[in-house]
Amino acid sequence: MTSTLIKSANEANQEQAIAVISLAFAIDPISRWIYPDPHQYLSYFPEVVRLFAGNAFEQGTAYYADAFSGVALWLPPNVHPRDKEMETLLKQTVPEQHQENVFAVLEQMGNYHPTEPHWYLPMIGVDPGHQGKGYGSALMQHALTRCDQENKLAYLETGNTRNIPLYKRYGFELLATIQIGSAPPFFPMLRQPRALQAK
Repeated sequence: MTSTLIKSANEANQEQAIAVISLAFAIDPISRWIYPDPHQYLSYFPEVVRLFAGNAFEQGTAYYADAFSGVALWLPPNVHPRDKEMETLLKQTVPEQHQENVFAVLEQMGNYHPTEPHWYLPMIGVDPGHQGKGYGSALMQHALTRCDQENKLAYLETGNTRNIPLYKRYGFELLATIQIGSAPPFFPMLRQPRALQAK
């Protein structure tokens, strides 16, 4: 494909970006384990995106490709998800008997985050109608270039084993497999910054 245009989304067009992430995550194992009912998923998942990754819009680090074909929500160093608000939302929307495992997974996720300042990718997704066209790769490369320029670690988690080879291609290393109760396996991954070649 021709070169992909990457732009920053902001609060004015965040609904478009969240819609793309919601479509892309509709078959994500972890997201659908939390909200297996389609109506629940469509009702609550956009708010999960807002609380988990929405601070990217305020930071100018919510990126979209070619008219919202794909979206990546990056949190820069020392910017975090809205954990308390997300905890409240999950307690209100996830069945009580399911909550213990959900929060155990979230706790394990937190254990693998680097302690030093790093770029965190909570969510990246491509509209299912545009997958396989290189948008995910273009979004990944766009942000990782900045990570390398700043000499900063990059960190993500994925619940989709099909994504692991893609992330490895961009320098991420698998740290562990998180498996708790009935939850699908979850994979934290870390990338060391690459030295930029002098031009």
